[in-house]
Amino acid sequence: MFEFDFDAKAYNKVHFIGIGGISMSGMAEILLSKGYQVSGTDNSDSHIVGHLRDLGATIYIGHSPSNIGDADLIIFTDAIAPDNIELAAARESGACVVDRASFLGSLMKNYRNSIAVSGTHGKTTTTSMIATIINNPEMNPTILLGGELDSIGGNVKLGTNEFLLTGACEYKANILKYRPSMAIILNIDEDHLDFFKSIDHITDTFREFVDNLTEKDVLIANNDDEHVRLLAGACRGSVVTIGIDSDADFMAKNISFDSLGYPSFDLYAEGSFERSLKLGVMGKHNVYNALAAIAASYSMGVDRDLILEKISSYGGVHRRLELKGFMGNIRVIDDYAHHPTEIKASLNAIRNSTDENVFCIFQPHTFTRTKILLDSFSEAFSDADRVIIADIYAARELDNGEVHSRDLAELIRRRGYEAVYLGSFDEIEEYILREASNHDTVITMGAGNIYQVGTNLLNRFSADSQKAI
Repeated sequence: MFEFDFDAKAYNKVHFIGIGGISMSGMAEILLSKGYQVSGTDNSDSHIVGHLRDLGATIYIGHSPSNIGDADLIIFTDAIAPDNIELAAARESGACVVDRASFLGSLMKNYRNSIAVSGTHGKTTTTSMIATIINNPEMNPTILLGGELDSIGGNVKLGTNEFLLTGACEYKANILKYRPSMAIILNIDEDHLDFFKSIDHITDTFREFVDNLTEKDVLIANNDDEHVRLLAGACRGSVVTIGIDSDADFMAKNISFDSLGYPSFDLYAEGSFERSLKLGVMGKHNVYNALAAIAASYSMGVDRDLILEKISSYGGVHRRLELKGFMGNIRVIDDYAHHPTEIKASLNAIRNSTDENVFCIFQPHTFTRTKILLDSFSEAFSDADRVIIADIYAARELDNGEVHSRDLAELIRRRGYEAVYLGSFDEIEEYILREASNHDTVITMGAGNIYQVGTNLLNRFSADSQKAI
């Protein structure tokens, strides 16, 4: 098993293949802060890559065997294909080569307390909620986020070796490589079916994750999720449960929504009414995320008043129901949702905030996910008035011609909803500018680059407004 000790300095030069990834870049920044020489490759430049460059990392744009140099440790991300020329050269170089998850798992061991937030949905939001609560001088945690949070200035925050907070993705069973002292399981749903064979395969993976916890560890478990509930019963460590519909250690009751879709609820902690809370983020799904963050923070011994103050002030992470701006009275929102369950939750949150038209611009993420979950996707848009389907964002896959965005648009129409396929961002933007009217909501949705449509729309509106002056 791969081991990495900050202080041992067994490695001097570390190279990241896919350094621009949200997790990879965070780990690269940690190593830079510890005095390691860091280099990395990515397909394109970005503000994240630029930040690492400013910190002293050597950055290459475009893969090449020569990029490896004399690195003695090479880390690659799941997005890198097995036949990638740089990865192939790395394996032949004689250097130690490890995948991202193995390195993160070894990194956790350098911290006295490590908190891993897992589950099919809500990882980044819940991690950022916890970050908001525990990011104080007394705890001074190191934080790795799957998104960008303004309060920590991005996706990573450097702290002491006392606390490490990170999201924990289950893809390729990566969670089995982690050994946290506190594990959070938010939910278990069908996803990543290019790797997992079934929901049972996914559940079995989470079961192994729970089995790896020791008697000293803590599990925060969603008691409303039947898969999670069953796993929690077999945990050797301490179990703290959350729930809305079932009895749990931390519960939300009497949930209501204001005109913006923000929920209020009564918090019950360990059987007693604690306080009425109002969140600054939309949707019932964020009540679950907040409960998990509260339960985790209670278990860490954080002051209760501070916990409730911070969770109430939490304003969200970028790309999670993020209000991008307004085109006059037309609201523009961006969301990372790329799974049917996430789409339903986000659109329901928006529907609770408006009676006007909701335009959902959805970019499917990967051909495999789109093909396998096609029926589920077609049923996920019931709270949208109009659905615009963009081309599939391939990510790590190649198009084998088995599924197309037109297929999804057609199936949505068969379900009785209004849907159209548009093949370019320009076409989508023209459609919105033509069809959306006062007080409508436009939401871009997906894990790819669809957020650019919202940015472009706002820029075009601003430019047109300036011309009119």
